[in-house]
Amino acid sequence: SLLLPCPALASLCCCSSLSSLIFVSVSLVSPTMKLAALSLLTGSAAAFTAGPQQAASSTSLSATKADLEAIAEKANPTVKFYDPLNLSDKNFWGQGNEATIGFLRQSEIKHGRIAMFAFVGYIVQSNFVFPWAQTLAGTPHPSPDLSPEQQWDAIPLGAKWQIFAVISALELWDECGGGSLPHYMRGRQPGKFPSFQIFRDNVHPVFDLYDPFGFNKNMSEETKERRLVAELNNGRLAQLGIFGFLCADKIPGSVPALNGIAIPYSGDPMIPFEGQFSYLSGNPFGL
Repeated sequence: SLLLPCPALASLCCCSSLSSLIFVSVSLVSPTMKLAALSLLTGSAAAFTAGPQQAASSTSLSATKADLEAIAEKANPTVKFYDPLNLSDKNFWGQGNEATIGFLRQSEIKHGRIAMFAFVGYIVQSNFVFPWAQTLAGTPHPSPDLSPEQQWDAIPLGAKWQIFAVISALELWDECGGGSLPHYMRGRQPGKFPSFQIFRDNVHPVFDLYDPFGFNKNMSEETKERRLVAELNNGRLAQLGIFGFLCADKIPGSVPALNGIAIPYSGDPMIPFEGQFSYLSGNPFGL
């Protein structure tokens, strides 16, 4: 349907995180400014080519607070390790501190990736939508003249459920380790999405999410290390940037620098099925 779902649906990809304060929205009015922002993001797109899918580096499994401190210094030598809530000392669900740190690292990496995808998706769909029909009935895709939030509201409920189903399937595959990897709280490299090899062998051909053609299989450990740190930084920046756009759209004047390009949105970007789906209604699936 759209290039990327709304902020709340993006959140379905990644629950409970160290960095779940930030989310999804861009609605740039000026095409020039939109394309300029896209160019800036593309220029720092090491996050999308880094992908921690191959052999582990020294940042692959941060099982202790000391490992977190080492990564933090590489990511930002000025701020270094910053954990005001002392989450790195916690013991979530009685699983132990190492498992807790694995969960926090997985959550941060996942939220960062979703924020990067959302940021790019919002900028692109503010300028371009697919020229072919969106539905079998011939309904076109929502106009790029609409803000991304308005575009999401305009697509059919069935299209929203298709997106939700794909996100859910990917999340389940990740949690299950693709049938070949341990859970990220039990030793898997944080952020490493499992290969679809078992699915390809037994169900249907499908590409892996990272490096499907094996172009990076011979990447040096130094390059992997550098790109993993770049992915962390880009993900954090994307979360901050997207939340700024979200605030600018929803709360006029809240981000003065964006006053000239934000499109006011009267809906609730954190309720992706607003008016269509509710656990509390008599018809929860909007059918």
